[in-house]
Amino acid sequence: MVPQLENVPADDYRRHVIELLNSAAQVLFISIGYKTGLFPTLAGLPPSTSAQIAAAAGLNERYVREWLGAVVVSGLVDYDAASQTYALPPANAMMLVGPATPVLAGHFQAVPVLFSTEPALLECFRAGGGLPYSAFTNFKDSVRVGNENGDAMLLEDILPESPGLVDRLQRGADVGEICCGIGHRLNVMARAFPSSTFTGYDFTERSIDRAKAEAVQLGLTNVSFVVQDVSELGLRDVFDVIVGFDAIHDLAKPRAVLKAVHAALRPGGTFFMADVRASSRLEENMSHVLGPWFYAWSLAHCMTLSLGQNGEGLGSMWGEERALQYLSEAGFRDVLVKTKDADLINCYYICTKERLENGH
Repeated sequence: MVPQLENVPADDYRRHVIELLNSAAQVLFISIGYKTGLFPTLAGLPPSTSAQIAAAAGLNERYVREWLGAVVVSGLVDYDAASQTYALPPANAMMLVGPATPVLAGHFQAVPVLFSTEPALLECFRAGGGLPYSAFTNFKDSVRVGNENGDAMLLEDILPESPGLVDRLQRGADVGEICCGIGHRLNVMARAFPSSTFTGYDFTERSIDRAKAEAVQLGLTNVSFVVQDVSELGLRDVFDVIVGFDAIHDLAKPRAVLKAVHAALRPGGTFFMADVRASSRLEENMSHVLGPWFYAWSLAHCMTLSLGQNGEGLGSMWGEERALQYLSEAGFRDVLVKTKDADLINCYYICTKERLENGH
């Protein structure tokens, strides 16, 4: 007889541990499904055999067959034993290859990358310090997300969270992005708002080179990228809008960066900051639906990157209360915090710089 989870009493802690172990395995299956294109392939096929699915995806049949077994027992894909065919249910397809994909896919794909840091992290536990950015050289390459849906979400769902921001961009504004990484978001904005000019800053030359290459590929003339430590930005009254996406909590000097952002904005300008939706108080995060996952990110990536630069080590769970404190210290007195019931990941801070320092 095949053992069933129902045979383990619900109040037996073994049941919880078994579920954790199975969930960890399923994350690997899902990550592989994204990176190989198997989920989109399944979504576009009628019920098919493993050979048909492998051929459509251009993959090895034996590996595809074993992966299909994994996702079938995980409840992600349906299996018909009589015809030995597999099908992705429409409801599952909506989650795995639909509008939610850009957010969720990146997180599933990140799990193997984060777990790969464990040996180095163990040394940090013993000796302190942190990991350098070089420890995550292939991070962006490993975590690939379908940009088509993600681009639409940025333009149609995220930016409109800031009142009047889209109109301002359509009319024409000087826009900066701190910690722009490979620059894809800024290139998307530059293409969508040709009347505005965009400048992205990141201190990793490799990322900036990729950002520039994509801008050239897209034929953009209203965007530029600069290798720059944003804690030493040194600009005053240059931008109408500055954006920062999930960046501040990674930085060695978050307070210095926020002060530099405030100085670089023109009076009346907007700093649009997206960051992890959490509390600064542990007791309030105990019921967080994604609490363990965000702490995993913090431990294996965000916090250790900051500590690796002798930084503050905020971590991804720095929370709304501390974010508001830091923004106030930087000079932002007018801060609107927005959350969305459907968005379990992000919190949006719309920060307006006073029009004149004397208040007139």
